[in-house]
Amino acid sequence: MKINFKKQIKINEKNQRLILCSLFCLILISSVFYIGFRVGRGEIPEIDKVMGVSNKEVGTNTNADFSSFWKAWNVLKEKSIYRDKINDQDKVWGAIEGLAYSYGDPYTVFFNPQNNKSFGEEIKGSFVGIGAEMDIKNGILTVVSPLKNTPSWNAGIKAGDKVLKIDGKTTDNMSVDEAVGVIRGEKGTIVTLTVARDGVNKTQDIKITRDVINVPVIETEEREDGIFVIKFYSFSENSFELFKNAIEEFRKSGKNKLILDLRGNPGGYLDSAVNIASFFLDSGKVIVKEDFGENKKGDAYRSHGPRMFDDNLKMVILVDGGSASASEILAGALSEYKIATLVGEKTFGKGSVQELVPITKDTSLKVTIARWLTPNGVSISEKGLDPDVIVSISEDDIKNKKDPQMDKAIEILSK
Repeated sequence: MKINFKKQIKINEKNQRLILCSLFCLILISSVFYIGFRVGRGEIPEIDKVMGVSNKEVGTNTNADFSSFWKAWNVLKEKSIYRDKINDQDKVWGAIEGLAYSYGDPYTVFFNPQNNKSFGEEIKGSFVGIGAEMDIKNGILTVVSPLKNTPSWNAGIKAGDKVLKIDGKTTDNMSVDEAVGVIRGEKGTIVTLTVARDGVNKTQDIKITRDVINVPVIETEEREDGIFVIKFYSFSENSFELFKNAIEEFRKSGKNKLILDLRGNPGGYLDSAVNIASFFLDSGKVIVKEDFGENKKGDAYRSHGPRMFDDNLKMVILVDGGSASASEILAGALSEYKIATLVGEKTFGKGSVQELVPITKDTSLKVTIARWLTPNGVSISEKGLDPDVIVSISEDDIKNKKDPQMDKAIEILSK
């Protein structure tokens, strides 16, 4: 019997390659198991365990390489002298805050449990702070408006003040919500704002004592000259019902001349602005448009009516640099439909739409989803609103308790 040694040698070589391949696969499987063991042991924490969400919710539709994230996580956990002062959950909150910050939008913000609670208190209309609405304008933290009879108002803070420092800490690259977090504190404590003001050559430090802030909403006045005035301070959670009561009071007065004072009103709930505008506009009229950016269809909020006033209504809306957001939506719509004449100064120009999305039961993400446009398509963010009649208020007017803007509104309605 002849044996083909060459063929046997080839078979042995093939078997060797198979054996080597099997060993390699075994080593690879062992390595994967070891990595899985490391994950389970906590050296590379599973994101679903840390966040309390499933992998399906996290999703895998990304080309990002997360290895650098986990490497940084482990380096910090191993080497930082502060590693014992922060738990894994807080690290995740910080990571999400950084993710939101990476979008370069001051209004896209993650609220950790503490900030989420504070934000909820603010939109309900009661919190501890100084009572000043803040925003980012031209890259600078700016006062939209101090609320009337609050610590900031009493300390002399004015709409348009640029806040350069808070207790000596620079506000460069600080988001609005970060600034609010620093400004707020215990009742009776003092916070110092370093502000720059137009027309003033040097900065000034203004000390403000924190207090419980109950956001004022509305005041009414029935004047002897036949003019009814509604002073509207904010579009808070209960503002629509209060405005509805004020409108009923106006109707029962039998008067047809109305001044709606939106000066210093920083805005708030979009629904409140739409509902209030519906008192003055026929059903179906566009109140505000939403621009979702390129390749996305826009949307519009329309009056649901019924219109409560006929063409005999004579109306003036007062605005200034502290009128923002929902105030600009309401004023812009009533102005473009020729329902009201705008008197005062150029508005602030905050026309972006934020949606509050729950992330966990006690955290949320405020994300900018669109821009607001007036019914005629004017971008509120880019331009603000220009009054039909421009009237300024000087420092001397304030000192002498004069109000030329209100005087002009009365003059227009008296004609």
